[in-house]
Amino acid sequence: MVRTLGMEEELLLLDPATRRVVPAAPSVLKEFREHGGGRQRARAATDDLDQELFRHQLETRTDPVASADDAFEQLVAARRTAGEAARAAGLALGAGGIVPFGGDRSSVSPHDRYRAMVDTFGEIARTGGTCGMHVHVDIASDEEGVAVIDRIAPWLPTLVALSANSPYVDGRDSGYASWRAQVWARWPSAGPTEQFGSVEGYRETCRMLLETGAARDPGMLYFDARLSQAHPTVEVRVCDVTTDPADAVTVGALVRALVETAARAWARDEPLPRWRAEALRAAHWRASRYGMADSLVHPANGELRPAAEVLAGLVAWIEPALREAGDLERVSSATERAISGNGAARQRAAYERTGDVQGVVDDLIARTEASWRRDDSASRRA
Repeated sequence: MVRTLGMEEELLLLDPATRRVVPAAPSVLKEFREHGGGRQRARAATDDLDQELFRHQLETRTDPVASADDAFEQLVAARRTAGEAARAAGLALGAGGIVPFGGDRSSVSPHDRYRAMVDTFGEIARTGGTCGMHVHVDIASDEEGVAVIDRIAPWLPTLVALSANSPYVDGRDSGYASWRAQVWARWPSAGPTEQFGSVEGYRETCRMLLETGAARDPGMLYFDARLSQAHPTVEVRVCDVTTDPADAVTVGALVRALVETAARAWARDEPLPRWRAEALRAAHWRASRYGMADSLVHPANGELRPAAEVLAGLVAWIEPALREAGDLERVSSATERAISGNGAARQRAAYERTGDVQGVVDDLIARTEASWRRDDSASRRA
C-alpha cells in the first residue's frame, strides 16, 4: 500500500504597491472566518487558514492523500483559499522562503505562545519570519519513524538544494540560494541530528532540549526530520516553500519515496551508514549556499560531486518506491528541469531582467498568483 503524504506551506502577505510584507494576517483571518465559513463546520484542510509566528504570514495545509496528482490539486486549492483571502484585503501572496524586500518582520502574531517565544529567544525569534514547506509521510510506528529519520538524514541537503527559493533578503542578494535555511538554523533545536538509534534515544534527546530551554514545548523541536506530535507521520522540515506547486509535489514525492526506502532498509536490518553531525551541517551549508548551481556532498562517499549527479543518486536509491507510487516519471522530468534552474535561479533571473529587487517581488507575486488562478491546473502536473 502506498503511504499517504500531506503538505504544509507558509506564505507571505505582500503589498503589491510597496512590495513589502504587511502584518495583516489577524485581520485577513478574521475576515476569512467571518465571511468565508471559518471553523463553524467541518472543513477540508485546503479550505482553512492559520496564523504563523509573524503577522505577515499565512499557513495552509492539505489533507493526507496517496496520489501525487491529488496532492497537487490540494496544494492549488489551499493556495486559492489563501490567495482569495489576501485579495479581499487588498494584498497578495508570495511563495518564497524569506522576505526579499524588508518590512516589519518583527510584528508577532497575537498568541501567547508566539510572544513567549520572542521573549525567550530574542533576536533569533524576531528575525525568524521564514517560510518553509513541511512534508508529512505516514508511518506504522514510532520505531519505524525513528529508523527512517536516522537513515534519510544524509539525503536531506539534496532537498534543500532542490527547493532553494530565498536568495534575496533586505533588498539585496544574500549570496545564498536558500538564505531561509541559514536563518532557520539559528534556532537551538533546529538542524540535522545525530542518529538517535531508538525511540528511547529520540525521546531522551527531546527531553534534554525541553529541559534546558532550547525548546519551549514539543512543537519547537525543529529537527530537520521529526516525529509529528499530532499525526502518525515523519515530518520533513528542511525545504523552502516553492513558488510553483509542481515543484512542491516533486519534493513531496521524493520525501515519500525516501521514507518508504528507508523503512524497507530498516525492516531488512540493513547496516546503518554513520554520519557525524558536523558532516551533515557542512552538507546543509553547501546546499543552502549553492542550491543546484554547484557541487553537493554525495551521501554515498561524502565527496563533493556535481549537483546533478547527487540528485540522480537520490532518485536511483529510491527508484523502486517512486515506481510503485506512480511517481517516477513525474520526478524524473521535474528533476531534469531543476538542474537548469530552481526557485533561487528564477528569482535571480527576475533581478537580471528588471535590475531591482522590487522586480523580484513583482515576479514572485505574479507567479504565486498564477499558481492558483489558472483554470487548467491539471496542465501544471509534472
